[in-house]
Amino acid sequence: MPISVRLPPGVEQELAQYCASNKLTKSEAVKRALEQLFAQAPEGSTAYRTSARFRGSDKRPGDVARNSSRILRERFRGKPAVG
Repeated sequence: MPISVRLPPGVEQELAQYCASNKLTKSEAVKRALEQLFAQAPEGSTAYRTSARFRGSDKRPGDVARNSSRILRERFRGKPAVG
């Protein structure tokens, strides 16, 4: 499956240098890097577990997702957001 990834210029340059010195295509180098990354992942690692540190980071009461427009309006107007 083809994918497209936008890399910062410095990373792209390092990738190009690595590939030239190791006689690899960029695609092959990225495939190998991803395989190594997945091999090092803890057993049973899931996106849900990985995202745990981000869930619940907003301590406001109520449903923040449902009220996001109101909360953003209040924040940009300088009013404190209340549940």
